This record gives sequence, C-alpha cells and structure tokens, in this order.
Amino acid sequence: MNTENAIQFPEGFLWGAASAAYQVEGASAEGGKAPSIWDNFSQLPGKTKNGTDGKVAVDHYHRFREDIQLMAKMNLKAYRFSLAWSRVLPNGEVNQEGLDFYGALIDELIANGIEPVVTLYHWDLPQALQDEYGGWESRETIQAFLKYAEVVFKEFGDRVRYWVTFNEQNVFTSLGYRWASHPPNVSDMKRMYQANHLVNLANAEVISLCHRLLPDALIGPSFGYGEVVPETCHPQDVVAAMDANLFNNDWWLEVYCRGTYPQRIMNVLKQLDLDFEVTAADTATLKAAKPDFLGINYYHGGTVRRPSATVTNEKNLEMTDPYLMAADGQKETPEHLLFQSVSNPYLAKTDWGWEIDPVGLQIALRNVYEKYQLPIFITENGLGAFDTLTSTDEIDDDYRITFYREHLLELANAIACGVPVIGYCAWSFTDLLSWLNGYEKRYGFVYVDRTDEDVRELKRIPKKSYFWYRDLIAKNGQQLTEEK
Repeated sequence: MNTENAIQFPEGFLWGAASAAYQVEGASAEGGKAPSIWDNFSQLPGKTKNGTDGKVAVDHYHRFREDIQLMAKMNLKAYRFSLAWSRVLPNGEVNQEGLDFYGALIDELIANGIEPVVTLYHWDLPQALQDEYGGWESRETIQAFLKYAEVVFKEFGDRVRYWVTFNEQNVFTSLGYRWASHPPNVSDMKRMYQANHLVNLANAEVISLCHRLLPDALIGPSFGYGEVVPETCHPQDVVAAMDANLFNNDWWLEVYCRGTYPQRIMNVLKQLDLDFEVTAADTATLKAAKPDFLGINYYHGGTVRRPSATVTNEKNLEMTDPYLMAADGQKETPEHLLFQSVSNPYLAKTDWGWEIDPVGLQIALRNVYEKYQLPIFITENGLGAFDTLTSTDEIDDDYRITFYREHLLELANAIACGVPVIGYCAWSFTDLLSWLNGYEKRYGFVYVDRTDEDVRELKRIPKKSYFWYRDLIAKNGQQLTEEK
C-alpha cells in the first residue's frame, strides 16, 4: 500500500532513539559496578576490532545530563536504554550507587519530557553468574534474573511505563553459543538451543512478574526481525522461504506470543540431535506469559532458495561480519536442510555488507501484526556508516537521512494498513561502541569525537541527520509528505 496523501503518525507517537549500557556508559569499574561477560570477553585477543572495549565507551555515565539536553533540543519523545545488571546487582546484592545513577538518568529524562524505555538485558550478563552457574545454561540464572527484575521494577516502576525484557535473543544466543563471536565464546549448537530455551523461560517469568508488580506497565521482548523472501516463484523456493521465516523469526515469536515452539523446526532439530527437553512446567510457564507489545529491531531481511545437495557459499558476501551469521558453507545444520541463503540483486548494501531494504520493514510489520495481533514498538532501526568530520566540525550524513526517510515512509505505510505502532527508536542517539567493530562504525545522530585508539575529549557534535530528525519530530512525521 502507498500513502497517497499526507503521512499520518498517531498522536502521541514516541519518536525516540536508543542505546545500550555497555556501548555508551563507560565507567566500567566505577560506582560499585562489577565486570560483565563483555568486560572480560573484550579483553580476549582478536575478539574485538583493535581490542576496543567499553571501559570508557562514550562516557554517558558522567555525561548523561549533557546528552539528555541534546535529546531535548532534538524534540526526542522517548529514549530507550539498558540497565547494566552488573551495576545494579554486581555480586548478587543490590548496589545503591548503581540504582541512584539510573534513578537520576530516569528523572532527568522525565524532567525533559522524554519517556524512558528501559531494557533489562542487552547482552551484558554479570561475569559472576557466568562463573558460578554457567550463565544462561543454568536455571539458577533465571532465578537471578527474576531477582534483578524485581529490584528494578520496585525501584523504577513508578516512573517507567515501557519495559523491554531481552534485546535480540536470537542474536546473543547464536553469536554467543554457536559462532563464538560474543561471550561466552562457545561453538556448540546443542548448548545454544538449551541456553535459548532457558532464556525463553526467563523472558516469560519476568513478563509475568511485571504484570503482577506493575499492572499499568507495558512489557515485551525486543526481537531482531528480518522477513525472508524466496529468490523466485518456484514453489520449492517459496517453501524454503516459509521454512526460513520459521527458523529465523517464528522460532522465537511463537514462544513469546503463544508459548509453543514451531513443530517443523523441532522436528529438524530432533533429526540433527539438537533437540532439548521442554517439561510440562516449562510449557505452563511459557503459555502463562504474554507480552503487551513486540519490540522489533529491523536492519535487513533475507532471500533464500530451496536447499541444494551441494553446500556452497552463495551469498557473495564478505564473511568478515559475524552478525550476518551465514551458515551456507556448513553441512549438518538446520539451514542445510531447510534453505540456502542468496543475495538479493535488487538491494544495495551498507559498508558492512548488510542489505538495505526499507520495503522489508513494511512487510515485516504487517506480517508480524496479522500473525500475533500485538502492538509493535520499533526498538531499533539505523545505519552504521563511516562518518567524516569536516574542518568546520560538521558531518553531512545525507546517506543516513535517506536511510531513515525511506524506512519511515514504509513505517507510515504499515500504519496506514492498520498496524498499531507505539513508537520508533532509531539506533542510535550518539555514536557508540559497536560491539565488535569498535568506534569506526558510526550509527548516531550525534558524533562523538574519539577513535579506537584515542579517547580524546569525547566532544558531542550533532550531525546533519540530528537536525533533520528534530524537524521531523516537530511535525510528527508530516515532513515526510513534503519530502516524498
């Protein structure tokens, strides 16, 4: 559907931006914080670009008031950020200094008319839980997560309405337990599926806890979604795309929304001896929890053809970016039995090989809503690029403006088709530490002057896209009508 007249976004639409604690805060050993698995993993040789880490990041911990003033001047309506679990409960006990920091951050946002959207888990498990219990491979970690959630629900529930349980469970379990590109640095698919099941249980338990403690709050997971399409209209390619969507998307969304795993994928896992036990109590836990909304992180989708007897790398992608999670060259994997990924010749790519597919956002939102009938919150969408600071301290990132404009037009189309969307949090507000790619891969509306090697003064410089987004928010998106 194409909107022919004025672009319409709902009244009270939450125009926002996002971040994650490890990527922006810094102060990794200050304020009572203990190490997270990322603090330790980043010290392993060769795991991150140039050995970059979050010890300083962009120093949001000390400069959050300055950053929030920039948000206010931008007309931002929402700021999605995560709590560092190891700052709140560094060694299993409450750290008041950590709670005070987040309390001050939340209060400053509210004082500036900005809705806090709080993510409980954005990949930075306390190292103590990894060491003591084995992290997400133990049910003890579920209980620790419940304790942590209860502390912050009671501390901030009077001021925070929107809560996100887990950020991109599909990414951190795959990269952590299959590809060994994230902590805990494991390459074992059997363990990955078991850990993923326990994260599902933790997600369900915390949603139910939130509904008991904060009946007026809204809570849901934030999922890295990408719609998969067939390469051709050959019926077997269509079947492959159906299976790819089950494997890449519904494997998680069905559990979040209905409490059950897709049987087709369970059968494949059993065939490969990758299945795991789901007890009657587990099923009851999963079915008892229903999210109030679905957070969607959208960057790109995928294209597939029917699986081939010969396994080759058909993507024509440089496999330097683990986030592409390409399994085309591996035998005896679920992908090998279900589909074969290919490049989409109709799409451009970012500097990191990610396909740019704005229409895919509309497709994703419409399909997700029709299937699950839950409001949607765009919790991430953005462009990582090389930005150049001019001699006059300007950043002309027209490519980022184009990216956002095209995606927001498709978001407007989805809304016009009847999809209820709460808000849109661009990734990201400031430049930040890209988990594996250091500080060279920039996403922010605000440039932070530092490099991988040199922290410098961390000067904040609004980019051209900052002012474009500011004006867009002021008109509640109607500027898109003029720019179409």
